[in-house]
Amino acid sequence: MLGMALAALDGTIVSTAVPQIVGDLGGFSVFSWLFAGYLLAVTVTLPVYGKLSDTYGRKPVLITGIALFLLGSLLCAAAWNMAALIAFRVVQGLGGGAIQGTVQTIAADLYPLKERPKIQARLSTVWAVSAVAGPGVGGLLVAYADWRWIFLLNLPVGAFALWLLMRHLHEPGRGSAAPGRVDWPGALAVFATGALLITALVQGGIAWAWLSAPSLALFAAAALGVALVVLVERRAADPLIPGWVWRRRPIAAVNLALGALGLLMIAPSVFLPTYAQSVLGLGPVAAGFVLSVLMLSWPVTAALSNHVYTRIGFRDTSVLGIGAAALCLFAFPLLPYPGEAWQPALIMLLLGASLGFFQLPLIVGVQSTVGWSERGTTTASVLFCRQVGQSVGAALFGAVANATLAARLTGSAALPNGLDSVPEALEDPGTDADLLRRAVDAAVDHVYTGAAMAAVLALLVLLFVAPRRFPVIAEEPPLHPIE
Repeated sequence: MLGMALAALDGTIVSTAVPQIVGDLGGFSVFSWLFAGYLLAVTVTLPVYGKLSDTYGRKPVLITGIALFLLGSLLCAAAWNMAALIAFRVVQGLGGGAIQGTVQTIAADLYPLKERPKIQARLSTVWAVSAVAGPGVGGLLVAYADWRWIFLLNLPVGAFALWLLMRHLHEPGRGSAAPGRVDWPGALAVFATGALLITALVQGGIAWAWLSAPSLALFAAAALGVALVVLVERRAADPLIPGWVWRRRPIAAVNLALGALGLLMIAPSVFLPTYAQSVLGLGPVAAGFVLSVLMLSWPVTAALSNHVYTRIGFRDTSVLGIGAAALCLFAFPLLPYPGEAWQPALIMLLLGASLGFFQLPLIVGVQSTVGWSERGTTTASVLFCRQVGQSVGAALFGAVANATLAARLTGSAALPNGLDSVPEALEDPGTDADLLRRAVDAAVDHVYTGAAMAAVLALLVLLFVAPRRFPVIAEEPPLHPIE
């Protein structure tokens, strides 16, 4: 949980300090790469670390990941300009990929099937606490110390996590893969392809137009990269992304369903704070609370989901969860304008409760269909698809929101940076505030409708791709959490 806290706090605590970082180091035009660079490194390394954990064990991979994250944090604190800070954030991301995938895998190793919902709910609580506490902690550090302390704060937490892991986590040697059989050509091909695709998605519509030469060139190169990955992996003796990940129905269905989850989560996590501040007129703290209730109800229903899936199965429990989530997302555009803060907060509370029943049964279920030697690869493939879904969602829904704003604001003040320009535009006395707020309301409504369609897509995947009953294998003796 301490290791996971490093990755969970990273996004929320850093976002608070962006104005101070830009004011100190400059580089406003590229500051988005503080997040995109980290996301890129996490996403493309997940399959690599999954395979490494199946080959060499979880403990060395997680220790290496935490050490890399701490090294990146120390370097970030010492950054002298924006380019250096972005590069060091990538180093952090190289460690973050190991943390996110391996912690989830170790949770399945440590606990038998009936106890996994409890530990997974605790891991979800780490994300919930980080979502609520991260902005506040970041704001305090920036206000009373310096933005560099945001990165230095990771060092004592990470050091304590390392000490606990090295002292108390003991893995029996039961991996089947022989050391030295890691598919490094495949890892390089996956890394390059992921870098091209995520760069195209992150920069498209911002640094250049979607149909411009740089955008088309990146997407074409990413498509060639996918073909290269398939070619390399087919020829590899022990491929990084084995074909069975997509040939087995439970794993393929969970990959697609959680990819859709990553897609739909962009609506609340990215667009709801802007809606709360620009349309409802809330301050940053109140707007953050409207979003945070999503993460407060999620762990509660996740912890309770085992009482449901032990009776009706993993798939049907997730079907109920994503069906309810789709209804919540479809309800958002029906809210009155401008409305009251409790209305979107209630929808987010119900959405979090629904997603708790959706995500956790799928993760526990898919981990239960494989043995120890395949669990790291399986878990990494699921998280990889969710991360790619988030990248695609950010690009897709960003384009939808900006297109809606452009259509609603034709002939009025332009917003050169889309929704990012709304706060400044509202402070301009020459702006038609009501027109702008209605345009933002329409843009966010369209985004939530798109998110609801992503939920419907996940529902269809579960109904028509996932098997009714997951083929749970006989359990291996779990590792004891403290030895």
